[in-house]
Amino acid sequence: MSNEKTFAVVIPARYESSRFPGKPLVDICGKPMIQHVWERSCLAVDKENVYVATDDARIQSAVEAFGGQVVMTSSGCLTGTDRLAEANLTLNCDFIVNVQGDEPLINPDDINIVIKAFLKSGNVTNAMCAITSEQEFRSFTVPKVTFSQSGKLLYMSRAGIPQTKTSEYKFGYKQVCIYAFSKEQLAFFYSNKVKTCFEQVEDIEILRFLESDYVVDMVEIEAGSLAVDTPEDLVNVRQSKQLQKKNRDFHVK
Repeated sequence: MSNEKTFAVVIPARYESSRFPGKPLVDICGKPMIQHVWERSCLAVDKENVYVATDDARIQSAVEAFGGQVVMTSSGCLTGTDRLAEANLTLNCDFIVNVQGDEPLINPDDINIVIKAFLKSGNVTNAMCAITSEQEFRSFTVPKVTFSQSGKLLYMSRAGIPQTKTSEYKFGYKQVCIYAFSKEQLAFFYSNKVKTCFEQVEDIEILRFLESDYVVDMVEIEAGSLAVDTPEDLVNVRQSKQLQKKNRDFHVK
């Protein structure tokens, strides 16, 4: 009998978005965005281990059309992690890796870095990378990360942290939305469907774990990918040489 842990890479996707309705299905070079994320995930792990979790029949139909697997969830999920927790009631995996559905250029190697780190510690695991500009440091759409010398999350905020007492930017790290959670950690999240104090204010779901005394390991990767938060972000993604190369090279195993 195998001792290997069962797992799945799950991409949470919702159609209703306040800033960008229908975002997962937006066309990028002839494919819906969710397909690009699915393809990148299939380069990291076997496609049999990749699922899209959604509450929307339009997304379900699009994913099944390109050969992806879908787990249907309720429409009442507060966050993507709540959707993952509900999806794992069906999948029943030992651990789940969250890959954000709005990062069509995500690096497959980074997914495996997070998986490897999680298997080593068993703690909630989240990726991060260095911030490279003050503009990014000041942006409220970018969650900033502070961590201990051993890489444990201290706090995460949309504010620019750390900064000097005269508000100068010296350096910073930002969250990259690849997470790994055990079945038990997701079960906790599922049974605590109320946003915690700081999570509510910051709108950063990983804080629910931190505020509930869970250890969160931060794993550094080289660089974050281009996320699509708004329609304007699509221009940068569509023009990316990385995307054009990826479309030439992709073959599902």
